[in-house]
Order: sequence, then structure tokens, then C-alpha cells
Amino acid sequence: MNAQLHYVHDPMCSWCWAFRPTLDALVGSLPPDVGFVRVLGGLAPDTDEPMPPDMRQALEGTWRRIETQVPGTRFDFRFWREASPRRATYRACRAVIAARAQDAAFEGPMIDAIQRAYYLGARNPSDRDVLIALAGDVGADVARFADALDAADTRAAHAEERRLAAALGVHGYPSLALVTDAGASRHAHPVPIDYADPAPALAHVDALRTAAITG
Repeated sequence: MNAQLHYVHDPMCSWCWAFRPTLDALVGSLPPDVGFVRVLGGLAPDTDEPMPPDMRQALEGTWRRIETQVPGTRFDFRFWREASPRRATYRACRAVIAARAQDAAFEGPMIDAIQRAYYLGARNPSDRDVLIALAGDVGADVARFADALDAADTRAAHAEERRLAAALGVHGYPSLALVTDAGASRHAHPVPIDYADPAPALAHVDALRTAAITG
């Protein structure tokens, strides 16, 4: 029986940022026979339009609520005054794909760089120049990255990951799904998220593995 835990996310999803410490603990505690795969979803396609004031207010309110509900999560609220926000996250998702295409080892650091720039540095990852600078910070070839960021094949790869997310039954971020493959049967099982504790997800993964093996 093969099993892979799929993590569906968007690097510009504030709840994904809140989940990062628990996700790291969860991944570090997975049984050795359970793989881990990140899947890029996407909250909002590309746009050059400024974010409407009511949306800005709502999202800033979400950041403040997360700080209250998920202890230890921090945000730099200068972003809402200084960064000219747009409701556009697909480019940040493509940035992860473009970095990963150079070297799989760049995937995690690129996600981390985007999140830290956005949530702690008041920089806007909707902007090409911000993402290109971050790619250089993680050690990627900047020229190759810049060419790939908005290229057709990168867009196609992101569309394929969004289709995978839909096939997993994911409709929001972050989400976890355990995919089990026993013989000719392949199943995707939702895994609950606790933002403060990896134990419930680990217990659920273990129960699903046991059921797949015995069933």
C-alpha cells in the first residue's frame, strides 16, 4: 500500500502562514512509508487592479483574527498602508513552480521567502520584481526564473496542480488529503487540520493507513 499526504496551499494564503509551524511538525512526524507532496492551489488570478477598500479591510481583519486565534502567528500590518495590494496570488504560486523546476530543493525555501516577505516584510508577492528578488535570495538562477515565471508551461503546470486540488476534493486552503493506493484502488481522504497541534492529523493519517491495509 502506497500513501502520500498532499498539502494544498497558496503561499499568499494567510491561514497557510498560520499553519506553517504545525505543518513542519506534522511532516517531521509522518511514518516513513507516507510521502509528502505540496500542491499549489490559488486564491486569485492575475490582475493589475488595486484591491477594493472593503476587501483590504476584510483581509486585514483576517490577519488580526489569525493573530488572536493561532498563538505565535505574526503579521506586518504596514503592508496594507505601503504595498499597493492587489487580489492576485497566482503569480506567487507560479513562482514556487518556477523555482522548483530549477531544483526541487528550492521549493520549500521559495515558499518560506514569499511568506516572510509578505507577512513579515510588507512586500507584495503579486509583483514580478519582488518574486525575482526572492528567487535570487534562495539561490535560483534569476534569469531562468524571470523567463519561467509567467511562461506558458509554468501557467500550464499551475493549472494542472489546481485540477489535482479539485480532484482531491479541496475547496479551501490550507487542506490536507491522504492519497492511498492499494492494488487497483486509489482513494483521496480528507485529513482534518488543527492549527496548533499536529497530533489529530497524524492520528487520522494512521487510521486511514490501517483501514487501507486491512480493507
